[in-house]
Amino acid sequence: MKKKLLSVLLVASMVATVFVGCGSSSDSTSSSDSTSTEGASDSSEATNSDYRIAMITDSGDITDMSFNQTTYEACQAFASENNAEFQYYKPTEDSDEARIASFNNAVADGYNVVVVPGYLFAAMVESVAEANPDVTIIALDCSEGDFSDGYTLPDNVCCFTYQEELAGYMAGYAAVKEGYTKLGFLGGMAVPAVIRYGFGFVQGANDAAVELGNASDVQVNYVYGGQFYGDDAITAVMDTWYSNGTEVVFACGGGIYTSACEAAVKADGKVIGVDSDQSGTIEEAYGVEGLCITSAMKGLAPTVQDTLTDLFAGKWSDHAGQFQNLGLVSGTDPSLNYVQLPTDTWTMENFTVDDYNDLVAALYDGSITVSSDTDSMPSTEISVKEYDNIH
Repeated sequence: MKKKLLSVLLVASMVATVFVGCGSSSDSTSSSDSTSTEGASDSSEATNSDYRIAMITDSGDITDMSFNQTTYEACQAFASENNAEFQYYKPTEDSDEARIASFNNAVADGYNVVVVPGYLFAAMVESVAEANPDVTIIALDCSEGDFSDGYTLPDNVCCFTYQEELAGYMAGYAAVKEGYTKLGFLGGMAVPAVIRYGFGFVQGANDAAVELGNASDVQVNYVYGGQFYGDDAITAVMDTWYSNGTEVVFACGGGIYTSACEAAVKADGKVIGVDSDQSGTIEEAYGVEGLCITSAMKGLAPTVQDTLTDLFAGKWSDHAGQFQNLGLVSGTDPSLNYVQLPTDTWTMENFTVDDYNDLVAALYDGSITVSSDTDSMPSTEISVKEYDNIH
């Protein structure tokens, strides 16, 4: 799976979407976006035509500029490139029952590869996987801890997790090296992936400040919004942060970035994106060039691309029944890694691409270690001010 990250899949774009029914039951909505496989002639295309790909959204939708949109676009691109049918399903509500219903609808509609993004799908996988052994399930960001104690994945499922602490570390380190001293972390819900991002961010900011000799000047405000979308209450907290001197906020959790961006625009502040390269879409949405200085990315899109490629090539055994944790695979070519910063689009000037390459090399060879512990805030020489959850 060590393939070059396809930046076109990592760059989320604002998409105007209309959800329409496609012959499924009323328990979910779906939208068709398929490519006909009729007329396939060679053996590989004939094999490909046996697979029909479905994606199910979690509590968000395919315009969230985060998990759902990135996964949707990756599936759509792969299907188009490989002459395979594709359709996505949006559950009618945020519940295990609705997600299970969407899965059942996809299977009833003839889809035998189902891609799902996020920990919310663990209960669905437990409920449907063994009863549907001919349906391949690719679960992104779904960890062993999200399942019942002692649960063993059947061979038709593979779950992928990411070393978010490394991506968070890179973002915090880069921000302080760039010259920012008043930072903020706005998480969505305090789930393990978000916590790893946040604690990694704090560790990176601390290490950079120690190297620069200005640890006493660096402060991180730290809070969870308690949800994966922005609202007036979260924006109000961000307004207070920025008005009191916060310069840049790492907004980590689906659509919660909107509250950070709204406050940043008013105070001439900056934000850091998450999961995918959000710089272009944030600039388009808020009309401010350079509002997003960088993004802490994890390779949802290349995971989809690489895993589906293996499936279509008859190499599912490389993934069957496994939890696979993805992070750094190269110390010399950061673009190959499943966690990274987007060097083509960042607006940082003091922290250079060469600096970034050196950082990645040190992380890869173990010269720098980052804790993935989520139990307590890392000990630091910088100041970290933790706030109660907003919701």
